[in-house]
Amino acid sequence: MPLISVVPENHSHVLAEFDCLDPLLSALRLDSGRLKCTCLAVSRKWLALGTSAGGLHLIQREGWKQRLILTHKEGSITQVACCPHDEDFIAVATSQGLVVVWELQLERRGRPERVSMSWEHRGQAITALCWDTSTLRVFVGDSGGKVSFLRAGSSKLGKGSAFVIFPVQTVTTVDSRVVQLGYQDGRLLVSSLSRCYLCDTEREKFWRVGNKERDGEYGACFFPQNRGLLVGQPPLLYCARPGSRIWEVNFNGEVLSTHQFKQLLACPPLPLITYRNEPHYNPVQKSSQSIAFPKLLYFGDQNLLTWTDSAIYIFTPQNGQVLLWAEVKDVVDIAVYRSELFCLHGSGRLSHLSLLSAERCVERLLRRESWPLAAVVCCMFQHTITTGRARKSIPIDRLEHLRSQLSATTHLELSGQLEEVITKLEPLDSASSSRRSSISSHESFNVLDCGIYRVISRRGSQSDEETSSLINQSMSEEERLKEFSFVVQEEDQVDPDPQSSERMEAERSEQGLQFHLPLSFRPKPPRIALQAVKDSVSSFVKKTTEKINTLQMNSELWQRPEFREGGQADTTAPYSEEMDNEVYDEMPNTEADMQELRSATERAVSQIQDPLVLLDPVCLRETLLEWLPLLERILGPEENESAAAGDPKVDGPGEERWERDYLSPCSEQQEESAEPTESITEEEEKKEDSLELGEKQDQSDSTEKEPEVSNGNSPEPVRVVSPKLIPSDLLANLTQLATLYTELSCFRNQQNEQALGCTTFLRRYFFLLDKERVRRMCLLCYQEQPEVQSSFTEAMLDLTQSSKVVDVIQRGDLLRSLRSLRELQPWSAPPLLAHLHRLYEKHGEAAVRSFSQFYPTITPADVMTMAQKSHFLAYLDNLVQSRTEGHRLPFLQSLLEPESLRQEWLELALTHDAPQRCDTLTTDGQPRWHSHCFSWGYGRLLSLLIHLPADLSSKQKMAETCRSHGYWTGYLYLCCELQRRTEAFSTICQLDDISLLEEPEGVEPQTLDEWKLLIQLSQRCSSVGDSEQVTGVNGSSWSNGSADCGGKISPESLTLMLARTAGPDRAMAVLEECGVQLVLSPHSKLVCELLRVAEKRQRAMIQTMLERCDRFLWSQHA
Repeated sequence: MPLISVVPENHSHVLAEFDCLDPLLSALRLDSGRLKCTCLAVSRKWLALGTSAGGLHLIQREGWKQRLILTHKEGSITQVACCPHDEDFIAVATSQGLVVVWELQLERRGRPERVSMSWEHRGQAITALCWDTSTLRVFVGDSGGKVSFLRAGSSKLGKGSAFVIFPVQTVTTVDSRVVQLGYQDGRLLVSSLSRCYLCDTEREKFWRVGNKERDGEYGACFFPQNRGLLVGQPPLLYCARPGSRIWEVNFNGEVLSTHQFKQLLACPPLPLITYRNEPHYNPVQKSSQSIAFPKLLYFGDQNLLTWTDSAIYIFTPQNGQVLLWAEVKDVVDIAVYRSELFCLHGSGRLSHLSLLSAERCVERLLRRESWPLAAVVCCMFQHTITTGRARKSIPIDRLEHLRSQLSATTHLELSGQLEEVITKLEPLDSASSSRRSSISSHESFNVLDCGIYRVISRRGSQSDEETSSLINQSMSEEERLKEFSFVVQEEDQVDPDPQSSERMEAERSEQGLQFHLPLSFRPKPPRIALQAVKDSVSSFVKKTTEKINTLQMNSELWQRPEFREGGQADTTAPYSEEMDNEVYDEMPNTEADMQELRSATERAVSQIQDPLVLLDPVCLRETLLEWLPLLERILGPEENESAAAGDPKVDGPGEERWERDYLSPCSEQQEESAEPTESITEEEEKKEDSLELGEKQDQSDSTEKEPEVSNGNSPEPVRVVSPKLIPSDLLANLTQLATLYTELSCFRNQQNEQALGCTTFLRRYFFLLDKERVRRMCLLCYQEQPEVQSSFTEAMLDLTQSSKVVDVIQRGDLLRSLRSLRELQPWSAPPLLAHLHRLYEKHGEAAVRSFSQFYPTITPADVMTMAQKSHFLAYLDNLVQSRTEGHRLPFLQSLLEPESLRQEWLELALTHDAPQRCDTLTTDGQPRWHSHCFSWGYGRLLSLLIHLPADLSSKQKMAETCRSHGYWTGYLYLCCELQRRTEAFSTICQLDDISLLEEPEGVEPQTLDEWKLLIQLSQRCSSVGDSEQVTGVNGSSWSNGSADCGGKISPESLTLMLARTAGPDRAMAVLEECGVQLVLSPHSKLVCELLRVAEKRQRAMIQTMLERCDRFLWSQHA
């Protein structure tokens, strides 16, 4: 990763994209080429999207759920506006000049109705809509310069409310097209191509703003002054001027000053903070920009927003500065609400951006666990992050935790830069920020060029989160260390409900409490480090003593009844001493077993490093079988250990309690190393869940090839957590050997009775396996051994059960679930596959269609193993169509690994959402009349599969498949590729559609012999085709509208085609050679005569041109 450039200190805000609206557009089918989003509007509750088909989609912003679809038959939607003071009303303009006001009636749960309509602008393009800020009135401007208003009647006021006064009135007509409208405090602002006008709608007075005209699209807007000392002052006006200038105008239309931004925009653009790509800041200075601002919008906290088709600009006009500008491609329209903006791009895509300070951006990225992106923003805006004021949002502990989450391999340089930023951090109560902290506790401020602090009061708007964060951050470093050590001691205890504790910790972090982790990130002084070691040893001794006392108390309950009265004191002491010895001897025994396992593992690893052993399956299997018994004895299932351990009545409960209390940290460590993104659960819960899943698997898969049951009745439980603590170096070698054994047992039949089957070994030692290699192995052996895939899926579902994403998926919100999965980037394929499996079980085909966004982490082979065939086709079609048209064919070619998938996918597409064979084939297997006009559900995918390059045998097989299913369009194309033109002509004559010979992709005869053959075939098939049309087999040949597909094929129509190509005389000669007695109709005779006349004139013209050229050349020669 290259070195991240630092942004200058005068930039403190960013535009960030936290949400992706692509799944929303995909669910609404607004991402296709046929249907697109044309306009948008936003309010506190709604996101309104107008479409090219005349539909208005109302999306509830909370959860991004679609609530309503309002349809219009009067053309596509060109403008939409939400009522600012009553969100139950929305205004819509169509391409035919109609303006409609809808009342949604959601509070009364009624149906939406049109309460007002206006055809005042019929035939004109409506260019602007604007609501009155206090009454139900909409102002409308069009391309002809007319401005009118429409009063909206409301069912809340009675049915006659709209007819008390005239509902539609014309306000004025300006000299050119209306660019933008604005309304504030009884005055209407109209911006046209030439100038701005201010209208008092109550007194019907009009003013021109300024004296100088302009030529082009320039916007204007009101700028409320309702903050701080300016409360009660009339709003200002800002009007765009040529050359990156903006007029500041008072409420009476008088120009106060001109703001010049041409030189200020010479600064480099700030990067857009988005998950789509890594932000990059280029500090190279740009030249000054002379821009025409097409629209101006009041945005956020005293800001002004405008845009072009390639950038977004945000100004602070009160001090005449550029807050930021960022390059955003293909911007068509923007709608804003407070500090949020929604961009509509030319491709129909939507972007949801937020304006916020750099420290707030980092805080939100940390909550979403977007570690690399948060680190990049910290390094880029380090002048803001290092200030003491930023500690309210980003404590030092959070930044250190962020550094620990960066990968040492892929983000090494980024981690180093973040380390430098952490060393520069100022504490919250530092002297350098005391003056600013005293101001910013209740006010925000900015520094003018002259050095004066301009304070903006924010009293009463400070959130509880900031207040609690400020109180918690005032703790001293010693108090933090004390609380830190207390958290570590709490972590050593057994948590009865890990998920509830995880939720409590998440709530604490969301409320702004002190950020604590059971790890230390900063280097501690030697005294503190020694004290921590001492406390740890003391805690271990104390816990061991408590366990021994517990065993002594339980031992009294195990004694026989006859010794409880008299000899109780004599028997307790020897027994407790025996238990002490057993407990204290367990650690050395465990270490001895691990040492023995380490020796055997190292010996096996050294043997397989020999190429003669590694490349010989027999020797490799023998090496692994020598290592397997020791693995079974030390890390095998608990049933084997308890059977070899002696009497379970004496030491069983004590051992279980010891393993639960002492080995649970080991289990948690193994689970963290195997899956760092997932939470940790108790080992006993894992075993119970595994048994339940195993019983379900045993019921669904009763034809397993190898034994999977340990005792003959129940299936082998899946073990996702190691029963013992395994050192990291030994775990790496065990993972290599265990994964190698699983692959070898999967692809080669085990003939040794000592060997474990692939499925049994996978379920028993899943905690040792490399999850990615096992996933790839399952994809290769899925057809032959489906039980291996089902066991792997069961294990991954068990391993990821405690993830926070599972709770979101179980709630049933598909869009929110997909957003939670995108926040887990970078993805790891096995856990992501488990989450997608849950999503598919919850939502079915709707979920599968959205899986294309996870490619290439999740491949089509992964989806094929979990989804039904019909659902897989929908996923594959969406995946291919998500590419641009020019890249679809090579992309589909890259997915065909192996090549046999082409034939498999072709047969799937031909058998799902396809016409019935009786509609496309006759009883003797011949094409039905016009049966090629039936629509195929996956026609685009079929066309791509057929057009892919392939060898001769594959094309022949595809041609036979297309013919057997009646897919005649693909069959004709493959016949041309295979040079089987005779079969193609015969099929075209039976389909009886002459357009198959004329279209650009049609099979047009190239020689006179082919024309003769085609005429003979048409004469032979014409009688059969006429009889079939009369009888109407199944009534399907024309029920699909196929009679209008094209003209019939007959000797006469073919003769006319040949006459157009070779001339009428040659066509008649060919007809005589074929022996066809044909009497041309009057129309055909007239066409032939016209062709003869045209041919004669063409020859005469050519002769005249040749003579002129000849004379010209002779004249030049002379």
